[in-house]
Amino acid sequence: MYDVAAIGELLIDFTVDRIQEDGYPVMAAHPGGAPANFLAALTKYGKKTAMIAKVGDDALGRQLVQTLQQVGIDGRGVLVDGSVFTTLAFVTRDANGEREFSFARKPGADMLLTADEVPYDLIDQSRVLHFGTVCMTNEPSRTAHYKAVEYARQQGKLVTFDPNLREPLWADLEDAKEQMFWGFRHADVVKISDNEVEFLFGCSVEEGTEKLLKEFGVKLVFVTLGKDGCYFANGKGSGRVPGVTDINVVDTTGAGDIFGGSAVTGLLELGKAPEDVTVEEMAKIAAFACTAASLSTTNLGGIFSVPERAAVEARMQQ
Repeated sequence: MYDVAAIGELLIDFTVDRIQEDGYPVMAAHPGGAPANFLAALTKYGKKTAMIAKVGDDALGRQLVQTLQQVGIDGRGVLVDGSVFTTLAFVTRDANGEREFSFARKPGADMLLTADEVPYDLIDQSRVLHFGTVCMTNEPSRTAHYKAVEYARQQGKLVTFDPNLREPLWADLEDAKEQMFWGFRHADVVKISDNEVEFLFGCSVEEGTEKLLKEFGVKLVFVTLGKDGCYFANGKGSGRVPGVTDINVVDTTGAGDIFGGSAVTGLLELGKAPEDVTVEEMAKIAAFACTAASLSTTNLGGIFSVPERAAVEARMQQ
């Protein structure tokens, strides 16, 4: 049995290593993709995980499969397709220092997973299915996600969702909203950022969280607030935990995913249904996840930046 299976993008993140004299960046390649980063955190903290994805039959795609094996994520649900290239994401900074994403994906392998290629037996063997919307931008991977999530719900699995908005991937941002709304309606636990709440609802995180709980039927919500920590809520109540600010941030890529995987780790270890978790228990889960995510930013990339549990717990004691 697996604790968590995730479906979605497995790709290469290129992040800026340094700027050359001519102004162009020298970029470093790192394994990533939001669902893979999410699973990396769960795996680091002792959970058994599996990935459902598609990569190209190219050097980087094959290396991604090896990386999953290296970190302990079961990759038998990853298909290698020789007809298309592995998706590449380029992460740069704009004039204001904000991350800017560009993608080599026209199409990329992650877009081409079909519903018939989903290993439903792997979902049968998992307690939780996790997904996001990056691979819901286009067909056939959109329908593959629909079928996988609907199947998981029919089998009584816990479903977790991170909308993970990447605006450059969407031809129509109204379509992005519709796919995210679909995700909310099919999820038990949602991890979302304050920026995504603003994009979707144009309101405060408290009001947006209330919409997710009351209008969409989500049972437990974590809203990440960047350096300001996390807001959380379920039907029993809500609260906040502060962020970790006195650290040397190197790269924030994957930090939100690592928060999500760390939070689901805490939920699984608690052994309660998401609607039954108390405010005090949510606060402990969120504090661990915030600390893990913050420490991950001191290293480059996503999958390999998950901190050790001992380092997270030591930092929390400070």
